[in-house]
Amino acid sequence: MGLVSLLLLLGFLAAPAPLRAAGVLRQVVVGGDTDSNDGGGTFFEPFNVTYDHRAVILGGQRRMLVSAGLHYPRATPEMWPSLIKKCKEGGADVIETYIFWNGHEPAKGQYYFQGRFDIVKFAKLVAAEGLFLFLRIGPYACAEWNFGGFPVWLRDIPGIEFRTDNEPYKAEMRTFVTKIVNIMKEEKLYSWQGGPIILQQIENEYGNIQSRYGQAGKRYMLWAAEMALALDTGIPWVMCRQTDAPEQILDTCNAFYCDGFKPNSYNKPTIWTEDWDGWYADWGESLPHRPAQDSAFAVARFYQRGGSLQNYYMYFGGTNFERTAGGPRQITSYDYDAPIDEYGILRQPKWGHLKDLHAAIKLCEPALTAVDGSPQYVKLGPNQEAHVYSRGKVHANGSISGNGQICSAFLANIDEHKYVSVWIFGKSYSLPPWSVSILPDCENVAFNTATVGTQTSIFTVESGSPSYSSMPRSLSLIGGPYLSSTWWTSKEPIGRWGQGSFAAQGILEHLNVTKDISDYLSYTTSVNISDEDVAFWNSKGVLPSVTIDQIRDVARVFVNGKLAGSKVGHWVSLSQPVQLVQGPNELTLLSEIVGIQNYGAFLEKDGAGFRGQVKLTGLSNGDIDLTNSLWTYQIGLKGEFSRIYSPEDQGYAKWSSMQNDDTQTPFTWFKTIFDAPEGKDPVAIGLGSMGKGQAWVNGHLIGRYWSIVAPQSGCPSSCNYAGAYGDSKCRSNCGIATQSWYHIPREWLQASGNLLVLFEETGGDPSQISLEVHYTKTICSKISETYYPPLSSWSRAANGHASMNTVAPELQLQCDEGHVISKITFASYGTPSGGCQNFSVGNCHASTTLDLVTEACVGKNKCSISVTNDVFGDPCRKVVKDLAVEAECSPTLASKELRDDM
Repeated sequence: MGLVSLLLLLGFLAAPAPLRAAGVLRQVVVGGDTDSNDGGGTFFEPFNVTYDHRAVILGGQRRMLVSAGLHYPRATPEMWPSLIKKCKEGGADVIETYIFWNGHEPAKGQYYFQGRFDIVKFAKLVAAEGLFLFLRIGPYACAEWNFGGFPVWLRDIPGIEFRTDNEPYKAEMRTFVTKIVNIMKEEKLYSWQGGPIILQQIENEYGNIQSRYGQAGKRYMLWAAEMALALDTGIPWVMCRQTDAPEQILDTCNAFYCDGFKPNSYNKPTIWTEDWDGWYADWGESLPHRPAQDSAFAVARFYQRGGSLQNYYMYFGGTNFERTAGGPRQITSYDYDAPIDEYGILRQPKWGHLKDLHAAIKLCEPALTAVDGSPQYVKLGPNQEAHVYSRGKVHANGSISGNGQICSAFLANIDEHKYVSVWIFGKSYSLPPWSVSILPDCENVAFNTATVGTQTSIFTVESGSPSYSSMPRSLSLIGGPYLSSTWWTSKEPIGRWGQGSFAAQGILEHLNVTKDISDYLSYTTSVNISDEDVAFWNSKGVLPSVTIDQIRDVARVFVNGKLAGSKVGHWVSLSQPVQLVQGPNELTLLSEIVGIQNYGAFLEKDGAGFRGQVKLTGLSNGDIDLTNSLWTYQIGLKGEFSRIYSPEDQGYAKWSSMQNDDTQTPFTWFKTIFDAPEGKDPVAIGLGSMGKGQAWVNGHLIGRYWSIVAPQSGCPSSCNYAGAYGDSKCRSNCGIATQSWYHIPREWLQASGNLLVLFEETGGDPSQISLEVHYTKTICSKISETYYPPLSSWSRAANGHASMNTVAPELQLQCDEGHVISKITFASYGTPSGGCQNFSVGNCHASTTLDLVTEACVGKNKCSISVTNDVFGDPCRKVVKDLAVEAECSPTLASKELRDDM
């Protein structure tokens, strides 16, 4: 076989662009300057957004829309273009984001729209990629974000009650929502101005808590709707999980599955604002995962049963930088098991499997939008059914091949255990358990949700990663071993250190004092101990205890500057034995928050710190009630207010070389200088050797860290995708720290001389910290010769009719951007067995497979290989054959050097 013929068979043509809807709005991009906020810029020919009972209507056309959740502050502006592009490549039409009130108005009347909070720049980047924007203004967000997005200063307004018929709250809410809408109008970002915004949301999941507020809740909901409509934005408003939303507001679904959801009016389309394709994690818990097959099943069922717009929550989760993580105790990572992981790397097979799903749905779009009422329903078995979308009546028992009719069908098997063969359109179709097959032409299967045809990227290094491919982590860590051997320390004083301290009678509420400018608030008082008390304790062989009725999230007890003990919990009691001496003793209680409560009713009343009585128990003459004693309050840490984490303020701290005992001393600052890893790959720092604290790189707070360990149980060795998903179903990281690796954005680093500063609360060994680059190291795939042809073999005529060219299935491999396939570690065409990192050659094997795949793929970022005897020969007649390939990816330079040595 000649080389040219071989290359053609191996699929060396550029992959086609994702299939778009016929008649899509024309992107014009006139004056769209995404690097500044000056001027407006037209990105599309201006178009109206309306809706009917079937779909959202863009520029007069019904659309089946796929939306990708991507929160702009959970990434850096430098990351935004790549993330938006990957959403588009994955088949998204829309980007969805919340607006984060506390990020944009950190102080009352003082607004911030720069850096990670430059929503205008973000919106223009979305438009520049030809995507639409779904803006969830709220302004309550939840989102596992600190205080649900509310600014803490809101609590201090006299007489305020959040999210109810309360005039002070409504006034502030109206002011902020109006501010956001006016900015969007001024920047010409609404669709009728040529911008990308097609939908917006007021409030958020208010229906979950509305009953807690009685009739005032109902009045508030109606007020919020009227207020939003009065802003005259010219596009629809959404209220999610609001079954009593007014007629002019779209009520929508948030859940793991929304195929059974129907809006509260026939005049409204069916919209899924939050498709939970993963879940968040709290400190001390294992990590949740949702299999790609189940995510695809949920989405396919939604469109099958009449859905029209679905949004992945999240498509990219990102990172809770600074102190933005919600509470109580949500981790710094907001990875969410999303199709794009925290570092911006494609999570395979989830991203690729859903990309194929989206392509199949787009092929069905003309049929889906043509049906004005309900689709034709066909019962195929006890747990099997078909929904047929066509402009005319279809005879389900006969073939429609060749009649040119626009017709698409979804065949579902909702049985969790059994493969079932069903008969429809004059053919038999085999349906795996818990799956949907999509037939864009009512004849040929383009996609099945349970059959994964995309590559899997295996993460092999990070401790605690799952070993099974249904929950992969698509990263590899290359670097180390340790960040630095030279460290300096600085001691943080316990309790009072001066600036901003004050004395007050009684226990004050944490947030009322700190206004959330720091996680830390210390309460210090003096306790005088008599000789009789010391003699009493010695004679009984006991110690007195400090007790607090309730604490949240962390309380630490210090006596005379030494840590006596700690307690972690959400409004739990504390009883801490303490060693007191005769005479005056200084007692310091340190309250720490780990994110302010972000969900629920009456958030303004939740608070933090200590509740109830504070006592010293076990004295010779009974307990001492310290609740109403004179306490000295100190907000924050001296190092925080001296900014000793900033490169510009290093002169304000007294640093000394680290000694061995420093690693176990609580309340210690550590710093070192380090060089950045070479290349452009994402960077993470491993802080598993530390205890609890915060970390800054070149003055940027990358977030809280905490090496708290998850329970030993609850993580299965494998995860069956079939059956209803819940966040406890598929988990990893049992018995190890919930989070050990923390994202450092590349743009926060320089080539050398980077400053890392840690504040460590409990003691840890910074000499064991490592810095790693993250990228997909191992990729693999296994495709049968009976698998479906690639989605790129489908086409759609001008009238919307979908048709398929009969071509061989393809195995496709792709490394991350800037990386190439450096080595084929396994390749077999025949009957290979096993899975990724465990493939083995079967009884049937084409001996030329490795050479052919190596020639086709090594040195390239991606390759496609036709799975057919025409390429590999037929090593065993009358046997169905598979092609299995495992490969390694390397940075481009390393691969070039490897090729030169071959």
